Amino acid sequence: MRTAIKTRKTKETDITAELCLDGGEVDIETGIGFFDHMLTAFAVHGGFGLKLRAEGDTYVDCHHTIEDTGIVLGKAFYEALGDKSGIERYGSFYIPMDEALAFASADVSGRPFLVFSADYPQAVIGEYDACMTEEFFRAFAFNSGITLHIKSEYGANSHHIVEAIFKAAAHALRCAVRENGQGKALSTKGSID
Repeated sequence: MRTAIKTRKTKETDITAELCLDGGEVDIETGIGFFDHMLTAFAVHGGFGLKLRAEGDTYVDCHHTIEDTGIVLGKAFYEALGDKSGIERYGSFYIPMDEALAFASADVSGRPFLVFSADYPQAVIGEYDACMTEEFFRAFAFNSGITLHIKSEYGANSHHIVEAIFKAAAHALRCAVRENGQGKALSTKGSID
């Protein structure tokens, strides 16, 4: 099983993530209801087992908790992927969510990068600032060593836009980390990193 447990504790947050790329229990608690909903959707649609606990200075705002969760989850992906041999490496996916449509494309390349494009008609969803979606995925991409391109094509409801983004990213990653049975890195260099 491709698994990892990562913990990060600072003066602002205390986060632990237990990840299994091959499935398992999903149990999320961050103190930010909508973010819990998004991480749960991410794990379920990605086919990942994920137990995640986050305590943060949400009395300030949601920023530190969300960004630091991206860091921890990214580090867990990096560790669980090991030498990245025997995986499909690439994945792309569109997700419609009512009136919204989002696209995500992933390359498990060892070269972290994020291209992100989304507009949000409503700035806040519950206690979640919509602009934190980009911050989460930037932290995730740079700590996992994954190149991610994410784009909201359109939408009128920020809840739907953000949810479509999380689900599109999950499906793209599900495709990219799928084992292909070849046992070697999908690279002309012979290794990924």
